[in-house]
Amino acid sequence: MQSKRKGDIIFIRLFPGEDVNDELKKACKDHDIKTSIVLSGIGQLNNVKLGYFNEKGDYSPENFEKPHELLSLTGNICNQDDEYVLHLHAVLGNERKNAIGGHFIDGKVTVTGEIVLLKTDIIVGRVINEKTGLKNLLLE
Repeated sequence: MQSKRKGDIIFIRLFPGEDVNDELKKACKDHDIKTSIVLSGIGQLNNVKLGYFNEKGDYSPENFEKPHELLSLTGNICNQDDEYVLHLHAVLGNERKNAIGGHFIDGKVTVTGEIVLLKTDIIVGRVINEKTGLKNLLLE
């Protein structure tokens, strides 16, 4: 992973075999990020796991082992209790140019990953909603 920052914008380059979540957390630590917005993410990934929230505790994960283009990665990252919490959604495209999307759970870089973060000084957290089981954004 390589990253470069100017002001509050951080460009991240991921390399083949790297885990998207692990490298995003490393970049956040390297740049002392408390909260960030994922402005964009493109590239190509394999072994991607996407989810769709059905009900409490059920994200209905689905694996996509073959390479897919990462058409869009959006979401936010916050540091809570010295641990980075990622809430990301992705749109992927296959070789037939069909798009699929959902809650981004995991994925590895196949060719390249290019992600841009916006660092913010807004402190947010996440708290589990007992009714839904979701980690809701906490704005205090």
